Formats: sequence, structure tokens, C-alpha cells
Amino acid sequence: MKPQLNETHDASLRSWVASANTGNTDFPLQNLPYGVFRRAGSDEQFRLGVAIGDQILDLAAARVAGIFSALENKEFDKAILGDKLNSLMSLAPAVWSQLRLALSRALRLGASAQAALQSCLLAQSEAEYALPAQIGDYTDFYTSIHHATAIGKLLRPDNPLLPNYKWVPIGYHGRSSSIAVSGQEFRRPLGQTMPPGASAPVFGPAKRMDYEMEIGIFIGNGNALGDAIPMQEAEQHVFGLCLLNDWSARDMQGWEYQPLGPFLAKNFASTISPWVVTIEALAPYRSAWSRDAADPQPLPYLESSDLRDSGAFDIALEVLLQTAAMRSSGTPPQRLSLSNFRHSYWTVSQLLTHHTVNGCNLRAGDLLGSGTQSGPQPEEAGSLMELTQGGKKTITLANGEQRLYLEDGDSIVMRGWASKDGAARIGFGEVLGTLLPARSE
Repeated sequence: MKPQLNETHDASLRSWVASANTGNTDFPLQNLPYGVFRRAGSDEQFRLGVAIGDQILDLAAARVAGIFSALENKEFDKAILGDKLNSLMSLAPAVWSQLRLALSRALRLGASAQAALQSCLLAQSEAEYALPAQIGDYTDFYTSIHHATAIGKLLRPDNPLLPNYKWVPIGYHGRSSSIAVSGQEFRRPLGQTMPPGASAPVFGPAKRMDYEMEIGIFIGNGNALGDAIPMQEAEQHVFGLCLLNDWSARDMQGWEYQPLGPFLAKNFASTISPWVVTIEALAPYRSAWSRDAADPQPLPYLESSDLRDSGAFDIALEVLLQTAAMRSSGTPPQRLSLSNFRHSYWTVSQLLTHHTVNGCNLRAGDLLGSGTQSGPQPEEAGSLMELTQGGKKTITLANGEQRLYLEDGDSIVMRGWASKDGAARIGFGEVLGTLLPARSE
């Protein structure tokens, strides 16, 4: 469906939450992303919240204040009072839109609800977060042709891009149990690798640790087993997007990935941002999607009337590194790359439609990964494997440290935002993860 703009996208809107009006916040009134939070260090139940400026609006408390009275019924109340977003995700898109409108009007400058809602806020600096949803299943795709080609050249110089890539969205089923919210710390994984020139693999800590800058796609309404979701309906089944870092052990991956693809090299940790930005909030930042005329065009089931003019999302994606030494000296993270989701070879709607075309059933809270998002220029690469050309080109940081792959104590920060003339800048916050030393063998 073609994205529709409404009063909630009005760039002139201001909030009575002053920090939402600064112009450089990720969370102005036009965003209103959802997450799960509680007061840091407390034993409170996690609850649903909406980010506004540097604050979080507690949705359960806002319900008591009466701002959702027109929406209330048993299903809606269950969704708002839960400790995960799954029940809200499973509601109809019309309900999501009505809730967004109610929140927008209640948080606007001059709203009569201000007095009642003032006590429903918690500063983000005083909060801790949980996964936004119970993730039942996780599928990771491979949608950046720039990434696929760059990696292919390293692994298969004579045949970098396999022939099926331009015809079918490539993906594999990952492990949901090791997905955690921003702040995740994890140990360097152990496993088998095949050293260059060796005749037998060795067991030990992975040496080529990497990150992958991805977009996470949270499913809203699912489909029944045996049914398929057509392209023109696909985004009605998408609740929203988040940032995703799909950590990778490249040396383990190189040994194990044939013939069935990634396994232990990918399932030890994945980190997502705490805030889910809704599809509706992203409506102003849609962009045209195109396929090179020399490439195969999508098969009919992967085409729709709106795909070409608004199928892509214009979302800037930034990766930064902070080493242990930088953290100790108070040095902020250093940018490694800046790319954009609009470069993706396959779109969100195509991923969802292809996933269900065989009758596979998706459920509310399932997560799809976009795959590493790299742009056409070298500095837009979404992984160290690309930036260092497979460990051949050293990256020298501003403090003199050098990297080919991640070292113990390194933290990766990823950020994303959307902006354009005539619309408010909105963002995703950030996703942070830190690599710890391997456990003792």
C-alpha cells in the first residue's frame, strides 16, 4: 500500500515535552517509537513505553490518565498492560494508527492531557530496557548487493555473485534465543576454524570477529499456515523497524558455511536497539526503488503498483567503534562507516512476501534481518570484513590504535535516522554491544 501522510507527520508540531523540540533529538513528536522499559536497578515489572524527547511515556500509566478511552476494549487493554509488544503488534494496523494519533494529540504543545501525563514520564537516562518483543523466530536476509558482491569477491574471486542472488531474496533461519537488547556483552565464541594452508581444522576462540550493520523488521499481524501475504498487503503485516547488529565470526563462517550456510559463526549473539520505529512514522521518508535495467526484474509475485515509486526507506546508517582504551580515556566512539538503507537490492515488502509465498506462517514479534547494509562506495561498507578487504587493509584510529577485526573490549555503536526537507528528523536511538574475552576452553 502506498504510504499515507496524516496530521501526525506535520513537521510544525511541537510537544510540551521540551526535549522533543530541539531539532536534533531522535524522538520528536513525529516519531513516537515503542519499547519496553523499567526504572534502572529496580525490580519493577517491565512495561510498554513511547520515546518522546529524552523521556519515556509509560503507556499503562497513560491509560489510567484516560487518553486512550476511545480505543479501550479487552484486546487493547491487554496489549497496553503487557510487558512485551507482541499483543500490540498483533492488533490491526488501524488500531496502531489510532493509538499513534491519540499519543500525538496528547503530547502536543497545549494539550489538555499535559497535567495528567506529566507524572507518567521517566527520563531515558533513568531507565533500563528489555527486548521489545518475545521473538519467536528470526530470519536473516542478504539484501545488499554491494555487500554480497564485496564478500563474494573475497570468498570466490572468480564467481563473486551467485546467479540466484538477483532473482530471489536470499535468507537463512537464525537463532532467536541469543538476540538481546542494546548493551549486550558477549564472549568471543569458540569453534572450529581452518587455518590457511592447514590440512585439518583447529578448535579455539574465533580470531576474525566482525559486526554487521542491519535493519531489523518486526512482524505485526501474522498469516495462517498455508497462506501467503501478497506484495500489496505486505506492509500491513509490518509493525516497525529497529537497528540490528548481527555479530559474526568470519573465520568460523568461512569453514562451516558450505553447503548449508551460517551456523555457529552467527548464532552466539545479535543485538537490537530498544526502540521500534513504526512503519507509519517512516511514511515521509519513503523513496523510489529501482532495479538496474540490465538486471533481471522481480518475478510478478515480488512486484506491486507502489514498489517502484515508494518501496524503499531513506534511513542513514552509521557504525562507530569505541575501543577499551578509548573508553578508559573518555574518548567518544569513532565513525567507521555511513551508509543508507535505500541502497537495499530487496525491499521490506519483498522480504515478507517471499518469506510467506510457500505458506510459511509468520507471527507477531517475529524478526527479519535485512542483512548487512553496505552502499556503493567503500566508506559505506557495513562490516569490517569489507572495510579491511578481508583483513588485508589496516584501519588506523585517531588515537593510533589499529584494527583488522574486533579486539576484546571493543564496543560497536550503531545509529540510524531519517531526514528530509519539509519533514522532522526522526531516529532509532542506538544499539551498543561489547565483545568480551573468550571463556576458558
